Amino acid sequence: MATDNNTPITIEAVINVPVEKVWEFWNKPEHIKNWAFASPEWHAPNAENDLREGGKFSTTMAAKDGSMSFDFGGIYTTVNENELIEYTLGDDRRVKIVFQKDGDTTTKVIETFDPESQNPIEMQRGGWQAILDNFKKYVEEN
Repeated sequence: MATDNNTPITIEAVINVPVEKVWEFWNKPEHIKNWAFASPEWHAPNAENDLREGGKFSTTMAAKDGSMSFDFGGIYTTVNENELIEYTLGDDRRVKIVFQKDGDTTTKVIETFDPESQNPIEMQRGGWQAILDNFKKYVEEN
């Protein structure tokens, strides 16, 4: 079955903390290092973030056994505090993250990203969702 690799993929999570805390944990490197990976066999040993339009970010995602690692990074195109982040990855794919305040204690995070062409859509969705779920767990427990 052919897949349309031009259709953006959307994932989301409802996080039971206020939007200000979600924003802080999403963007501060000391927090990014604790959640920016999809499974317990991986970690994020390095994170840098210049959170402003035109600013760059980079997170190193690595297997704990040292077998592989890669840098995930890009340049911010839109930053609206506690509401919206948009950026372009190094391969020109676009990512949009909406932080939707739901009352005083809940935040919905909606991520939409352009797929890459090397892996199946469901694998990409699953990987990004696993990272978002890891973020939810981390921010709710800390």
